[in-house]
Amino acid sequence: MSTETSVPGQFTLVLHSHLPWLAHHGRWPVGEEWLYQSWAASYLPVARVLRTLAAEGRSHLLSLGITPVLAAQLDDPHSLSGMHHWLGNWQLRADEAAMAGNTALGAHEHRLAATELADFEQRWRHGGSPVWRELIDAEAIELLGGPLAHPFQPLLDPRLRAYQLTEGLADARHRWGHTPSGIWAPECGFTPGMENGYAAAGVTHFMVDGPALRGDTTSGRPVWDSDVLAFGRDLEVSYRVWSPRSGYPGHGAYRDFHHYDHDTGLKPSRVTGKQVDGPDKAPYDPALAAAAVRRDVDDFVRTVRERLISESDRIGRPALVVAAFDTELFGHWWHEGPQWLEQVLRALPEAGVTVGTLADARAGGYVGEPVRLADSSWGSGKDWRVWAGDQVSDLVDLNADIVRLTLDTLDKMRAHGGTLRDPVADQLLREAVLTVSSDWAFMVSKDSAAGYARDRAHQHAHAVREISDAVASGQLAKAGRLAAGWYAADGLFPALDARRLAASDPGGPAGRGETEGPA
Repeated sequence: MSTETSVPGQFTLVLHSHLPWLAHHGRWPVGEEWLYQSWAASYLPVARVLRTLAAEGRSHLLSLGITPVLAAQLDDPHSLSGMHHWLGNWQLRADEAAMAGNTALGAHEHRLAATELADFEQRWRHGGSPVWRELIDAEAIELLGGPLAHPFQPLLDPRLRAYQLTEGLADARHRWGHTPSGIWAPECGFTPGMENGYAAAGVTHFMVDGPALRGDTTSGRPVWDSDVLAFGRDLEVSYRVWSPRSGYPGHGAYRDFHHYDHDTGLKPSRVTGKQVDGPDKAPYDPALAAAAVRRDVDDFVRTVRERLISESDRIGRPALVVAAFDTELFGHWWHEGPQWLEQVLRALPEAGVTVGTLADARAGGYVGEPVRLADSSWGSGKDWRVWAGDQVSDLVDLNADIVRLTLDTLDKMRAHGGTLRDPVADQLLREAVLTVSSDWAFMVSKDSAAGYARDRAHQHAHAVREISDAVASGQLAKAGRLAAGWYAADGLFPALDARRLAASDPGGPAGRGETEGPA
């Protein structure tokens, strides 16, 4: 029961969980370590928060996006084994810190590691799918899906774009027994015409960034002439938590993400001050951080209430407020994020705020006038520069070449082959899907492990080229060996079947988005 006067409208929290395919592609400093850190610090505790709240009888807590490529890693036997080992090693590193004289750090990290290790052994050893399915079945969350390996869809050939989306939704059905009706569009990327592809795939709603709707995010907006709704992120509320320049995680009491103890790899310090160098930062104090969490929960609840009231007054009817973040913010980037999340999801209803999912907003009539949605993303400038700018023009060209080669080779194999499934064709398509992941261009544009990102893009491109060359020269036995070798490292999506890729259309696409720009 609310302890404050109810406010009009609905608040929706959307979390986007995504990492590129990292298994078998390096360990440290970029590679599987990235997966295990995010798993331990974010996916385990966030799932536990949601499970705890569901056990209290709470439902429709948030919309949770999990990309198929991340879901594949959370179910992968190699990754599960590696994660179990990583958690045990975390506990040992905590003990090393305590024995080296940092008793407080060692004790705190040991408790964390022991909690996550026990949770993993009890609930995750058979993969992440049972964890997410339990939350879906309890109606604690709306599960958002997406294309297979997180491509920047506006730049992708329409045939491969459609394939990645339909296969991504099918992958969700296979893992969770549920086909998502909503998706987190990778990078919130959009170009006119994509709404028709969404409708054809059964998608009823997707996420864009607030500026794509010119800041009017108080309702879902039908896109162009379709019934597919675009929901926009409310930047005023979202940036209260995390923005390019400010937000709660920068408070001096929270654990500092960047400063490491080099002997153990643990993070011993609190932020202290934005201008304080690593060695000069104060030791982390969980009690001080807990007090900061309570303060920031109160601030966020007050912000949401005020925003709902003011936006409802402005538009003359109950408003929708959507705050959206990467799941990895909660725990991995912001150590105290899961604590904040659990407290906020309790405090909002107590403050008279109706909390629901994007699907709830659609069903509840939070639908506005149609919008002629233009080219957009949630990246820098809210345009496509991160994935199509000068810094990554070589990757744009690489992606176009590899997709063209893949589709041409598959078309020729289809013309001269039978009707049986072909593991060579499947692996060729799988490597192309990995080549065009949006992560590689993002990492280059942001200068975040740019060398690793370029290496990964070119590695998958090389796989496509050498398999295609073997097929083109009639060396089918060699093509089979190459495909099997690449599958050993890149064996995700075992249900991927190249026969389901749409046949080529000699006349080319005629729908809006392929031949027209936004009006």
